[in-house]
Amino acid sequence: MRRAKPSKAARKRTRAQRPAKRPRKAAPSGKATEAALAAFAHEVRTPLTGILALSELLAASDLPQRERGWAAAVKSAAEHLAQLTTLVVGGTKAATRAPALRREPLRPRALADALAATLTARAQTKGLATEVRIGALPDAAVGDAVLLRAAVENLIDNAVKFTERGRVGLSVTAEPAAGNGVRLVFAVSDSGIGLSRAEINRLFRPFAQANTQTAGRFGGAGLGLVFVKRVARAMRGNVTIESKPGVGSTVHLAVTVEAAAPEAAPNAAAADVHTGRTRALRILCAEDNPYGRVILNTILTELGHKVDFASTGVAAVEAVTRGGYDLVLMDVILPDVDGIEATQRIRALAGDAARTPIVGISGRAAPGDEAAARAAGMDAYVMKPVSPSRLAEVIAATAR
Repeated sequence: MRRAKPSKAARKRTRAQRPAKRPRKAAPSGKATEAALAAFAHEVRTPLTGILALSELLAASDLPQRERGWAAAVKSAAEHLAQLTTLVVGGTKAATRAPALRREPLRPRALADALAATLTARAQTKGLATEVRIGALPDAAVGDAVLLRAAVENLIDNAVKFTERGRVGLSVTAEPAAGNGVRLVFAVSDSGIGLSRAEINRLFRPFAQANTQTAGRFGGAGLGLVFVKRVARAMRGNVTIESKPGVGSTVHLAVTVEAAAPEAAPNAAAADVHTGRTRALRILCAEDNPYGRVILNTILTELGHKVDFASTGVAAVEAVTRGGYDLVLMDVILPDVDGIEATQRIRALAGDAARTPIVGISGRAAPGDEAAARAAGMDAYVMKPVSPSRLAEVIAATAR
């Protein structure tokens, strides 16, 4: 027997009795995501600062030449990782657009040497041979050194990852480009698994890899070459791949940078840790991170200074009020009262305490951050990670 269909009124009553649907949770806003990643970048800089500082101290210590070279390579990698944290927030703003380029001095030869050291170190961990060829490169140029290094290191990482035996290689050459340009060409080669033409085409799609077997065997998110291609396009260049399955691959990354006078590029020579050593000072460090305290204490003690610590902005002001400090290292981000307000309170004190030199230390790189710090009364402002040599120079220039 067929059941009678409920009337229209009955259907309305049934719907009215149903519990209301829970509203969907709103997806995190772009600003919330950006803020979370900015906080993440800030936290990452603290251990990176420690790696950078300790590796620089090791490189300047009485070590055999080979071990000093290892320490220098660790320092270079830490510097690069720290620079990459500044790209995290920018990546949320332009996830699918070309990255925003910075115009900064760079030394192509120093960059090539750093990349060669990275290739060699990674290859040694897998027992692979290395081949490095660096041609005649300009003494100086102007471009985005951080993005360029990140792109080539991505290619190096892939070459080592997909090669189980044999060798990996790096070639860097330069040629004139239109106007005042210089075309840098990086070729990263390997004797790894190789790729077919169809697999190469898939590699330039977001979240795609050559095939499912490759993804399961070697891992990865499939975003590497997409990033490299965007960097290449942003820097007026391109990416090409030559490959043969079972034989290996060579990836060519070509970019265009501006030529520059040699003095425009930063000094590539490693600075002495004790550069700018001054008389022994009594220094107050406003730093809330326990790991950061250990690192600062290690650096400043090595430089011959006596160090006290304050974990909050309020505690820093109270310590300066009591007097006796030759210098304050003020972290900009602190609990309760931040470094900017703490500096303003110190400058409002009576007597000599108000004139205590203050060096701001910050992971913030937004436009206007340094101006705000100096307007608050800071005598100097340095970005994290702060190397021992850089800290020594700033202290020598700031302390009275």
